Amino acid sequence: MLGLTPVDDVIETLIGMAKPIAGEDSVPIQDALGRVLSSDVQAAVDVPSFTNSSMDGYACCAEDISAGSSYDVTGRITAGSPAGRLSGGTLVRIFTGAPLPEGADAVVIQEDTIQRGDRVVVEAQPRSGDNVRPCGQDIKAGRVILNQGRRLRPEDLALAASVGCDRLSVYRRLRVGVLSTGDELVDPPAPLSTGQIYNSNHYALLGTLSNEGFEARDLGRVEDDHEATRDGLSAAADEVDCIITSGGVSVGEADHVRDAVMEMGDIDIWRLAIKPGKPLAFGNVKGTAFFGLPGNPVSTFVTCRMIALPYLRRCQGQRDIMPRWLWATADFSWQTQTRREYLRVRLFHDDIGNLRAEAFVEQGSGVMSSVSWADALAMVDVGETVEVGHKIKVYPLLWAS
Repeated sequence: MLGLTPVDDVIETLIGMAKPIAGEDSVPIQDALGRVLSSDVQAAVDVPSFTNSSMDGYACCAEDISAGSSYDVTGRITAGSPAGRLSGGTLVRIFTGAPLPEGADAVVIQEDTIQRGDRVVVEAQPRSGDNVRPCGQDIKAGRVILNQGRRLRPEDLALAASVGCDRLSVYRRLRVGVLSTGDELVDPPAPLSTGQIYNSNHYALLGTLSNEGFEARDLGRVEDDHEATRDGLSAAADEVDCIITSGGVSVGEADHVRDAVMEMGDIDIWRLAIKPGKPLAFGNVKGTAFFGLPGNPVSTFVTCRMIALPYLRRCQGQRDIMPRWLWATADFSWQTQTRREYLRVRLFHDDIGNLRAEAFVEQGSGVMSSVSWADALAMVDVGETVEVGHKIKVYPLLWAS
């Protein structure tokens, strides 16, 4: 099959065309999950901001202690209380997170002590620094802790809060609209007439976009009519940063989407070396980016995740835009010819802990149940033969990431 464009070439072209979004928001830290930082976050304080105990036990000066000897306990320090001062040759009872008293340089954990009357026997010889968290051990003031372009995870919010941040500067959410076209499409739960299908692609695309942190806009459905298609695309271009449609973009017969896009902008239609997939359109409507994805449900899903999302992530200002992959051992056999294939697979660990991938029995581009069943896509490149036991790249479908 001649004239097929390699998938990686298309992705590289698209990323090169991506223009990072303009506009920033300052949001409370509790509202920043999934947003993309528009500037670096710098620590204003040391973390921890004071030297403290990492364990429950007894603060001491290590050189004053001999294992097997007993010592007076001259104080008690809890988390949040003043540190005080350690008298030479004594111990101070201390708890996790409490400030180390002046004169102490170690903590003997309580498991290494025995209470004898009013005194405590230290059974293990301490060394300077034992069970102590020095000031700035985790973070030094002035250090950049989170970089511009990072999509924020729960642990990132905790890190920012640990240095005293209550608000973060993030890019505004990329507005991505999903516009359905085709008289054959029906929204649930309306009954189907002959030749009609439920508009499942619409929900897959909106869900994928929302899960990525974009502002997913439901632009509804337009009829198979040139004027209606043109008006729908024109209105969408005024509302969003990118328009996505599925199906209906072709190089042959009269095509309302293609013709309307060409009237108001530009369009390229690629025949990709990908399966499921192949036809993919990209262009602009009045300057607003436009994707025309293939219409079969699995093709829509795969091309959105593997091709459209890296472009959209870069437009959102993200630095880390390519899908993550792992090595797994194939539990199936497969052979490709002229197109790279993304198989729907489910990952599992065998008895000795190896990550393995089993393939769904039916890999047709219309079998959406294969995507619902799968938790990863396995890539089999052009002209590659995979046998059971071979190592393959798998792309996890991490819905909560």
